[in-house]
Amino acid sequence: MASENFDLTSAGDQHMAASVKILIAGGFGVGKTTMVGAISEIAPLRTEELITEVSTGVDDLSGVEQKHTTTVALDFGRITIDRDLVLYLFGTPGQDRFWFLWDELCRGALGAIVLADTRRLSNSFAAVDFFERRGLPFLIAVNCFDGAPRYTVDEVRDALDLDPNTPVVLCDARDRPSAKAVLTHLVEYLIDRAARTPVTT
Repeated sequence: MASENFDLTSAGDQHMAASVKILIAGGFGVGKTTMVGAISEIAPLRTEELITEVSTGVDDLSGVEQKHTTTVALDFGRITIDRDLVLYLFGTPGQDRFWFLWDELCRGALGAIVLADTRRLSNSFAAVDFFERRGLPFLIAVNCFDGAPRYTVDEVRDALDLDPNTPVVLCDARDRPSAKAVLTHLVEYLIDRAARTPVTT
């Protein structure tokens, strides 16, 4: 999807905008579905199901006991950054038993956002490791839940043992401007990385 073009037609002026696939990942209940819904300019596609007794002893609900639904495949949304760039957003499932879907969702993606919750920061390790192993650029977006402990960007970076160049930003996944700022930061990071990567012949 990263190499496809999206046709923006306005008032008879046909313009081809670049389309980019972005993943929004992280642990269970960290706010992935919320972020896609907050920022998507189209009605987001959701694959949520009720959490039932089947998940007892299988899914870790500690810290998110009030959560009643879970993503079982993906969330999908779209946002136009400007007339030259459209982002297609794919939210990944957070529960361990659905992680087999991540490899397929990762195909064609240019970058990822790893949402983190400071109440359960260790739940971010698996996503960080997943993208590091595949060489997919990502940033950490700390979703500032009400009542959650507050840490500085440097403290989060140290806790997750991140590469010094990996961006860490604070956000509110419910807030559209905040979510858009995270995406803008990721795009700027991807552009900067591309500019610094030597061209091989």
